[in-house]
Amino acid sequence: MNLPSRPSGAFSSWEIGLALRYLRAKRKEGGVATIAVISFIGIMLAVAVLISVMSIMAGFRSELLGRMLSFNGHMYVQGPVLTSEDRDAALKRIAAVPGVVSVTPLNESQSLVRVGNFTTGAMVRGVRPQDLATTKYVFDSLTPKERADFGKGAYGGDRILMGAALANSLGLRVGDPVTLYSPTGADSAFGNLGGLEKTYFVGGLFRSGTADFDRAFLFMPLEQQQLFFGKEGVWDAIEIKVDDPDRVGELTPAIRDAAGPGSVISDWRERLAAFYGALRVERVAMSIILGLVVAIAAMNIISGIVMLVKNKTRDIAILRTVGASPSAILRIFFMSGAMIGVAGTLAGLALGLLFCWNIGTIQHAIEAVLGVQLFNADVYQLDAIPALVDPMDVTWVALLSFSMSCLASLPPSWTASRIDPVEALRYE
Repeated sequence: MNLPSRPSGAFSSWEIGLALRYLRAKRKEGGVATIAVISFIGIMLAVAVLISVMSIMAGFRSELLGRMLSFNGHMYVQGPVLTSEDRDAALKRIAAVPGVVSVTPLNESQSLVRVGNFTTGAMVRGVRPQDLATTKYVFDSLTPKERADFGKGAYGGDRILMGAALANSLGLRVGDPVTLYSPTGADSAFGNLGGLEKTYFVGGLFRSGTADFDRAFLFMPLEQQQLFFGKEGVWDAIEIKVDDPDRVGELTPAIRDAAGPGSVISDWRERLAAFYGALRVERVAMSIILGLVVAIAAMNIISGIVMLVKNKTRDIAILRTVGASPSAILRIFFMSGAMIGVAGTLAGLALGLLFCWNIGTIQHAIEAVLGVQLFNADVYQLDAIPALVDPMDVTWVALLSFSMSCLASLPPSWTASRIDPVEALRYE
């Protein structure tokens, strides 16, 4: 007994096979094949460029924020806790909060720096010698002797650490004397002494990884800084560093409880609001602009499928007469365009990821061949262009490319599904 035949389901094997067959290059359909190849290459390059640019921007953001936050800290505590008798215990309570890496009392005061007849301004930061290691880039840039000598002597000694850029502008080297001026002065039995000058010695030259900080900051032992600027026993703030700077908002309630009532908590997002906002705006703007490049590349698919539909009008009519539904015709040509997009997206992902993962090697190879320096390490203090591949960026780029390819395939596929077989075969 013959069983009645049932129509095949959507995206069946014959539809997929026919879509693949239509994409194969033939001599008489060379134009379609050429446009398909151009569309593939366009999508591949657009996806690779978008991933590369986003990864490089993420790498620079990570490096810049990492260096700035290493120098400045992630969170700050101010308020009654700074003058409380319980402040040492508060430091221990804050340090015990999960996610907190270090807790450091901090003072900062403006000063004039004089060498010979040259005078400039600087910010003098007072830290405890044992806390210097929490400022990673500064600590790593010092020699073991410079680290060991910092804080030695009565009231912290007379050795200070100076940014390398500031020292170079003043013509100073390690061991040279430098005169600092305190506008407030120290307190005495006769009251505040007003302006005070004192000669210190350069105990080390640090490089924080950020040129602006190297030109503007000095490090002084906290006890000596308090004495010189008339802040004996006073802290300006408690600096906190955490394991994940992006989670400072989640840690704020616990740190406020540990610091005590009346404490004011601020974080790096507030202190670096302009810089952080600029990075976010730049990232969004570049994402939109480069996303449009992917969309434009995907539009080439329309030209290819339009030509394919034109060349396959007779085939469409025959398929319709033997029982193919309009939706099946739509799916065939839709899959032809989508396959170009999928192949271009996958190739672009592979190319972009390989470029990002090997960007240092590629940079050095180009520099060796051309004999030029593409990335000045003295300026950026990096030996290669940084690239940080974010899985979320890769995911949304892939989804964007695939979505745009599918959207570009729909109009000509819809047109193909609406072809009347009688009209198509009338002049054949």
